Amino acid sequence: MAKKRYFCSDMDWQQLITNKRLGQEHRHSVRHDDRTEFKRDYDRLIFSAPFRRLQNKTQVFPLPGSVFVHNRLTHSLEVASVGMSLGNDVARRLLERRPGLGATMIREAGQIVAAACLAHDMGNPPFGHSGEKAMQTFFTEGPGAAVRGLVSDVFWSDITHFEGNANAFRLLTHRFCGRRPGGFVMTYSTLAAIVKYPYSSLLAGDKGKFGFFSTEQEVYTRIADEMGIRRLSAPGGPLRYARHPLVYLVEAADDICYEIMDIEDSHKLKILSYDETEELLLGFFDGGTRQKIRQRMVDERLTDENERVVYLRASAIGRLETECVRVFTDNEERILAGEFAGSLVEAMDEPLRDAYRRCADVSARRIYRSKPVLDVELSGYKIIATLMEQMVEAVLHPDRYYSRQLIGRVSSQYEIASPNLETRLMAVIDYISGMTDVYALDVYQKIMGVSLPIV
Repeated sequence: MAKKRYFCSDMDWQQLITNKRLGQEHRHSVRHDDRTEFKRDYDRLIFSAPFRRLQNKTQVFPLPGSVFVHNRLTHSLEVASVGMSLGNDVARRLLERRPGLGATMIREAGQIVAAACLAHDMGNPPFGHSGEKAMQTFFTEGPGAAVRGLVSDVFWSDITHFEGNANAFRLLTHRFCGRRPGGFVMTYSTLAAIVKYPYSSLLAGDKGKFGFFSTEQEVYTRIADEMGIRRLSAPGGPLRYARHPLVYLVEAADDICYEIMDIEDSHKLKILSYDETEELLLGFFDGGTRQKIRQRMVDERLTDENERVVYLRASAIGRLETECVRVFTDNEERILAGEFAGSLVEAMDEPLRDAYRRCADVSARRIYRSKPVLDVELSGYKIIATLMEQMVEAVLHPDRYYSRQLIGRVSSQYEIASPNLETRLMAVIDYISGMTDVYALDVYQKIMGVSLPIV
């Protein structure tokens, strides 16, 4: 008997939400508590070492001194909170519209999105986008260009487009030395929900975005085909899929948090004045609502500017979350058909979209080009580029004395001594991308002879 479909399109919720686990597809385990499989994903991530290391990875601003701003850890927790709301609200509205969806696991959407949000930045290297760029350009503009003739075309494409999103999928699914098959052994739905760009690096284009390295392509294919995600590529060509629908909610949570929270952090660091911050955050509301928000702050006796910004930030996030839920549910058919282009934020009503773009414009001009941000980008780029140069040289010539010394300090979980060059190069990328900012600086200083270990 054919499986009942819950939407007349290329994808359906019955297949898209599954608690099947990578690496345990044929295993039935006995559970001793009431947690869902997706809550287990969430807990497994939040207690993991790679997630914990996010507390020492740059988000935008340098790691805090006297003023605490966001790092990758706090950002991921906030994104997960917004993602939970987005998923729960979308599920509720879809169930109101089509009660028959109750036979699926659509009610778990919030938990799946929250877990995927926790994981979405776990593959990012130290020093934010500067570190990512340093790893890419080491091969395209630096000494790594010498590797070109020694590796396959697809591997070259992977490493010259190194991408934090693809690296997160690798981190969660790859069997590193000593780890069980399936990596973190996550559910298929959570894994698919983090793949923002579901295509290979051969299709990365000018933006350099892609969803999985060639080493994990077979894993993604197996997951996507099992869930009925629409394949968009022609047979024999570079692999490309439509997005899993919940990816749109993970992306929206990230878009909302990084833009609004960067505005709040900029006020704390006195890059933006209170009046500028208020104008940007109230821009998401019409005139009457703005006046009501101002009056509520008066009624609640919020006289401290930082407290007022917190209130405005919460109001703006709530408004954007509600609008993204509307956009998703209004476009559900196109999303499930793999035909929805762009992000939910880009598809918001024009006044909200314009307000978001104003925030993005101010961020680009005043925040991301500010001296503290540029300073950490310059330093981070130099540190990562140097680590890449030293470690790649070591794996290219592993029999040299200094190479053996460098390779000897790498954790045994990385296949740094593999007889295969591509595997060794990927081990270098795994090793460096997994570092925290402080650890990367420490290793850099030691191998460059800037500091000596104190016993």
